[in-house]
Amino acid sequence: MPGSEHDLRHDDGVRAAYAEHGAELYRFALRQLDDDGAARDVVQETFVRAWRAADRFDPSVASLRVWLFAIARNLVIDESRRRAARPATPHPADLLTDLSPSVGSADDQLVLGWLVEEALGRIRPEARSALVETYLRGRPYAEVAAELGVPVGTLRSRVFYGLKALRLAMDEMGVEL
Repeated sequence: MPGSEHDLRHDDGVRAAYAEHGAELYRFALRQLDDDGAARDVVQETFVRAWRAADRFDPSVASLRVWLFAIARNLVIDESRRRAARPATPHPADLLTDLSPSVGSADDQLVLGWLVEEALGRIRPEARSALVETYLRGRPYAEVAAELGVPVGTLRSRVFYGLKALRLAMDEMGVEL
């Protein structure tokens, strides 16, 4: 149905619009963000917002394609600003590397493991599972996000804020970073 307009107030209309424009929106977001997970999140949020605002869509002003791209463009800008405001999540090995100068022997490593386990028990369950699965088990973000039923961007936020909470918990326990 190239060029046709879909009624986004109904599931069938959203499905049809996604089938017609989803891939192109994904390629646009991927080119802008250079991140598969973030691009997928942008496309998903584009259609959610379009569905919520379906009553405001006016085909006499712009085509559905143009309207969807305007929504996606705003989301890409928001994601770019969010990334600029928040430093990148540290590499998984950095979780324990911060402590490594004071850790030498096997006994020290064992104690450190207990301390990290104790600190993990003090943070929110969502953050804890995100850290355990991505950092400690080394699983890919996309896989963990799919398993948890959340967007990759949400998982990345949980990891980012989980690391901050973990470091705070360790500070409260008297562990020097």
